[in-house]
Amino acid sequence: MTTLDETHDPGRTSWVESANDHPDFPIQNLPLGVFSVGNEEPRIGVAIGEMIVDLRGLAQGELVDQHWKLALSLTALNAWFAHGPNDGQALRVRLSKLLSDEEHRHAVEPHLVRQAAAQMHLPCVIGDYTDFYVGIHHATNVGKQFRPDNPLLPNYKYVPIGYHGRASSVRVSGEPIVRPKGQRKAPDAEAPEYGPSRRLDYELELGIFIGRGNELGEPISIGEANRHIAGYCLLNDWSARDLQAWEYQPLGPFLAKNFLTSISPWVVTPQALAPFRRAMPSRPEGDPEPLPYLADPADRESGGLGIELEVTILSQKMRAADEPPHILSRGEAAAAMYWSAAQIVTHHASNGCNLQPGDLIGTGTLSTDQATGLGSLLEISKGGQEPIELPNGEKRSFLEDGDQLTLSARCHAEGAASIGFGSCTGRVTAAR
Repeated sequence: MTTLDETHDPGRTSWVESANDHPDFPIQNLPLGVFSVGNEEPRIGVAIGEMIVDLRGLAQGELVDQHWKLALSLTALNAWFAHGPNDGQALRVRLSKLLSDEEHRHAVEPHLVRQAAAQMHLPCVIGDYTDFYVGIHHATNVGKQFRPDNPLLPNYKYVPIGYHGRASSVRVSGEPIVRPKGQRKAPDAEAPEYGPSRRLDYELELGIFIGRGNELGEPISIGEANRHIAGYCLLNDWSARDLQAWEYQPLGPFLAKNFLTSISPWVVTPQALAPFRRAMPSRPEGDPEPLPYLADPADRESGGLGIELEVTILSQKMRAADEPPHILSRGEAAAAMYWSAAQIVTHHASNGCNLQPGDLIGTGTLSTDQATGLGSLLEISKGGQEPIELPNGEKRSFLEDGDQLTLSARCHAEGAASIGFGSCTGRVTAAR
C-alpha cells in the first residue's frame, strides 16, 4: 500500500488560495482529469481548489520530468496510467511542490484554468468496462426480494461476482439520462410488452481505473494488484429494473444496464487515498476464508476504503421551487464492500484476462447495513412496495422524468486533510 509522505501533510497549503480548506480539492488531493476550454482540444489536468493545472503546459514548459512529456500531452490518461505507480507518485510530489512553494508561482500560474470555464471529458478512452457485485448488503437486500429464504447464492462468498458492461455508453457526469425502452413483463401478464422503463433506478458505486495492464495469459497476484490501480471515481450504473427482471436469466444484465453509465470526471489516485485506508470488515462467523489466490494479510488490514458516499435527489418540482436536494442515502464504502479493490482486480485477471490501461471496473452497488445507507431505490422502496416521500410531498418508488441524482464522496481521517471526489450528476429525460 502507498505510504504517507510530505504530500499528505495536513498543514501544507497552496498559493492557489481557493485550494486551502477546499472541501474536495485541497493540495493533498491532486486528482487527474481531462478538460477543454472553448473549441480547444481536450488536455490532461489536475484539480486544485477551483482551478485546473494544465499538465500539457507544465510539460511543454519543462516544469515536470521530460520523460513524462508525451503521456501528459495527450488527450486522455491511458498512456499516463500505463506509466505505473512510481511515476504517479513522483508526479504527485512534483505537483505538490510546484503548487505549495511561492517561488514556483510565476512559472505555474499561466497554466491555471478556472474549473468554471472548463468542460470536463471522460478521463480515458475506455476500452473495457466490467461491473462487479461486491456490496454484500445490496446483494442480500436484492436477493431477499426474489429469494427470501436464500438471498445470497452459494458462490457469492467465494467469487467476486462481475459481468462485462458496455464501454461505449459510459459518459462523464452531466450527460442526460434518456429513459430507456425495452421488453418488460409483469408477473401476472401472459406476454411481455415493449415500452419505456417504469422502474428506472440508480446505483451508487465506485469506479476503479486500471493503470499498468497485464499480458494475456498472465494473472495479477493479490500482492501486486494495488499497483495496477491508477485511481478511483464515482460511478452510477443506471438500471431499468423492469427490463432487468425479465431479461437477466440466464446470462445476466444486458439492455437494462447498458443504456448509460455515468462517472465523475476526476480520478482520485491511490496515493491521495493513503490516509483513508482501513481494515476490511471482518467476515461473519461461519463465512469461508478467501481462496489462497485472493488472500493477503496486508490487503485485509488496509484494503478498505474510508470513503463517505452520499446520494441526493432533486425533482423537477423541487428545482422550480428553488428547494434544496433531498439526501437519499449516506454510508461508507469500507462498510459496504465484501471484496476489496485488490481482490476485484486479481480475480478479473485470474484466468489470464488481459487488463489494459484505462479499463474501468465498477464495484457494484455499495449499500451499508443501515437503512440510511442504501445505494438504490430498489432497496429504499423495497421493490416499489414502500414509496419514499420527499420533503415537498412528492413520492418516489423509482425515478421520474426530470429527477436529478447527484453522487458525491468525501474522505475524513484524524490527522489528515479531508479530500473529495467532486460529484457525479445525471438528470432523467423522457424516452425518445
